[in-house]
Amino acid sequence: MLKTAAQEQLLPGDTLQAKWEFAQAAGYDAIELRGKGDLHFASRLDELKQARKDGVVMPTVCVDMLHFLGAFDTDLRRDAVAQMKSQLTVIAEIGGVGAQTPASYGMFSRRLPPFEPPRSDSEDREVLLAGLAELGEHARKEGVTLFLEPLNRYEDHMVNRLEQAADLIRATGLDSVRIGIDSYHMNIEETDPAAAILAHADVIGHAQVSDSNRFQPGAGHLDWSAWLGALHTIGYDGHLALECRLTGDPADAVRSVPAFLKRSGA
Repeated sequence: MLKTAAQEQLLPGDTLQAKWEFAQAAGYDAIELRGKGDLHFASRLDELKQARKDGVVMPTVCVDMLHFLGAFDTDLRRDAVAQMKSQLTVIAEIGGVGAQTPASYGMFSRRLPPFEPPRSDSEDREVLLAGLAELGEHARKEGVTLFLEPLNRYEDHMVNRLEQAADLIRATGLDSVRIGIDSYHMNIEETDPAAAILAHADVIGHAQVSDSNRFQPGAGHLDWSAWLGALHTIGYDGHLALECRLTGDPADAVRSVPAFLKRSGA
């Protein structure tokens, strides 16, 4: 059965409870949280626990920070890992499933000058494996999962395709690290997005959705029937978390998504 979630910043309302009321009325099954840096997510623990008591379903958190586990600077890498450990702990405390992060975001692109990053491919791999192993072990102890998200070539130079994420994850040997796929990035990077899902079914753990233009599903040209069909084929039973910009009236745009995805995945 197809389950949908909306990221909290897309939902109207001043509290998670108010956002949840809107989300349920629109046909969503959950809210995906956003985890800022400086331990901001941990500072929300009381709020999140109360929301859970009030029935708000919050299975996942998506990182919203300025630096990540693949940062060039050692101190920034350490901080990113510490922040992600905290987010994994918090999502575990509220009964969630896991936390999603890219290797980096906006740090470097081989598609723009100067084209060559300051680290070699082997050094990138070493850094990423170390960070994923540390975070994956922490996730395992907390009983949750770390989701590694491949980003498109203009946003990250290290992990762009599912096969790259899968290679790193398999190298860690940890079941607590999985791929968090994103339809927008896959539309740019994968030759055949549906085939990529089928090829790496064993390491896919979470899914985020937006259309080819980063607007809500239905506002672009992504082949949703094929994409959702592949997820159905592999038996994906997690949420489809809406992460996008909105075109048209924001509330109407958010409301349109669950019904659109259900029609497209039928």
